[in-house]
Amino acid sequence: MFLTISTTGTTEKPATDLGFLLHKHPGRTQAFATSHGTAHVFYPEATDQRCTAALLLEVDPVALVRRGQGQGQGQGKGRGGAPDAALAQYVNDRPYAASSLLAVALGGVFRTALKGRCEARPELPGQARPLRIEIPVLPARGGADLVRRLFGPLGWDSVETTPIALDEHFPAWGDSRYLRLVLEGGLRLEDALRQLYVLLPVLDDSKHYWVAPDEVDKLLRAGDGWLAAHPEHALITARYLARHKRLTRSAMERLELARLAEADGSEAEELDNAVGGAAGPDGEPRERSVPLAVRRRDALLAALREAGAARVLDLGCGEGQLVQALLRDTAFTEIVGVDVSVRALTTATRRLRPERMGERQSSRVRLLQGSLAYTDKRLAGYDAAVLSEVIEHLDLPRLPALEYAVFGSARPRTVLVTTPNVEYNVRWESLPAGRVRHRDHRFEWTRAEFRAWADRVAARHGYAVAYRPVGDEDPEVGPPTQMAVFTRADEPAATGTPATGTPATDTADTPKEGEAA
Repeated sequence: MFLTISTTGTTEKPATDLGFLLHKHPGRTQAFATSHGTAHVFYPEATDQRCTAALLLEVDPVALVRRGQGQGQGQGKGRGGAPDAALAQYVNDRPYAASSLLAVALGGVFRTALKGRCEARPELPGQARPLRIEIPVLPARGGADLVRRLFGPLGWDSVETTPIALDEHFPAWGDSRYLRLVLEGGLRLEDALRQLYVLLPVLDDSKHYWVAPDEVDKLLRAGDGWLAAHPEHALITARYLARHKRLTRSAMERLELARLAEADGSEAEELDNAVGGAAGPDGEPRERSVPLAVRRRDALLAALREAGAARVLDLGCGEGQLVQALLRDTAFTEIVGVDVSVRALTTATRRLRPERMGERQSSRVRLLQGSLAYTDKRLAGYDAAVLSEVIEHLDLPRLPALEYAVFGSARPRTVLVTTPNVEYNVRWESLPAGRVRHRDHRFEWTRAEFRAWADRVAARHGYAVAYRPVGDEDPEVGPPTQMAVFTRADEPAATGTPATGTPATDTADTPKEGEAA
């Protein structure tokens, strides 16, 4: 099975730039081992005017059968099995027809291109270019009409399908379920590759491997920017996840959050750190009416407006959802997102699209790499700082360093801290007893533990602190998220539930995990 990717160019902008984008030299033939055979990349033509790259997957039928045993291939379509291979293990279309096998090979061989990265020529990935993609044999359960419904809304100028006869010597037998597909249009290469990565197995309606929960994350990563708004997003999601009901429901919930963000003028939510099940971007339960992530963001925005903050720090900004929300309100004149992860900041930059902003808008926002465990002079002098779902990702012994960096060194007028309320976890039926909401959480605190920590931090660094619930407050276990609003002592105190009693000022800043405060 194979596909070709072609582009055209000029002497000034040669078509052979395709080699830089794919990270594969046009003058070489390269081979890559896959779990089911060997993938070959070569260039049938490579000139300044026209360049074509071919991906040929040479499937090993014996490896396909051996790996299929015990991986769910015999489980049927509803759980990711490949029915063709299960029913006819040694005579089937897998070596010839574009399927999930080709999609997996594409994702591995062109991994960097899928991410839109090119270190040698960083200006290239963001550019749309004339593309022609040809797949000679494409299985299409749903026919040519479905192919056009899937690719038509994605920016292609032409979606050409040609049916393949069952046997050209016996035309009365009619057409097979296979098509020749040619796509033509001006797109970014990474967008085209991501579409193919998702839609090849969708059209085949079959996968050669067991569909696990991490497939939801793969789908949403590859579908970022186009899947949530696609008219056929429900069909794409169900087929990609092999109609696994729980995984499909989880993906649809997260796409709903993305559509909510897009309707408000933002990009789709990228959920690279999410977990499976009915969980939000930080692995937490969602409330049925409005997602908890949206409620938390709204609560933070309301608290910042109430504090009169104009210059705001988002500490641990991740992929930039809050930064994006702050940008939509002109009352916030300077917004700085800080994160230790280069990968998260890269995603945040793509989300914000600064290259599409006007000069005034782009001057309002900056993204900085930095660790919250160290003091940073760049963070001093701001009106407010937000630590949204951040502290629980730190080991407890490192919390005092963060406390001093934020409250002792940067000293913004207002600090907002949100964190999960572990007491609420019993209301989440799918979360096993004793488990935290996200695999990266080092701890989750009760309301008493959180208040004991916040009271001590406020007393040590000269802040007043009040507490607010985020989400519907359960009369027995409280809200799903708890928020502390710290106000520097020389500023008017925030409203909310105030601290009670006299907070301790000893050096034991944090209760131990699982210990009563």
